[in-house]
Amino acid sequence: MVEDVVRTLGFLCMGSRLRRIGERLQADTQQVIDEAGLGIQAGQYPFLAAIDRSGPLTIGELAQAVGITQPGATRTTGQLLELGYVDMQPAPDDQRRRLVSLTDKGQDLVDHSKKVIWPRIAAAVADLCGDLNGPILEQLAAIEDGLAAVPLARRNAVKEER
Repeated sequence: MVEDVVRTLGFLCMGSRLRRIGERLQADTQQVIDEAGLGIQAGQYPFLAAIDRSGPLTIGELAQAVGITQPGATRTTGQLLELGYVDMQPAPDDQRRRLVSLTDKGQDLVDHSKKVIWPRIAAAVADLCGDLNGPILEQLAAIEDGLAAVPLARRNAVKEER
């Protein structure tokens, strides 16, 4: 059997390992969505959830809420527009700004997902992580906050300055 280099190199390959775990979680989530016949991509759900929680948002606000680039948010919003889950209209206070909101179809999908799909996925991930020691969600948040404060490329320089 071939050695799992990403696993054995520890912190050196942490980004690759987290990406691999994320891709696996996304694929498994997609399988649940596909089995339910919903016709949406797992990566589109956070956009619908952000609009559901906050109300209409601009593309920039959606990008910030989901933590991706603005071009990525534009692409995903376009897909959701084509599927009929969101609508885009000029903001009432500034015609240059466009607000993305849920359509009735989008709200129905979110309501159904909150009751059926999201609890199933959350329970499955909680079961997966149940035997782990330590608060993994807090640890992941600390890693994200740490990267936001001081990116990897600056960490050695900051440490040497101390």
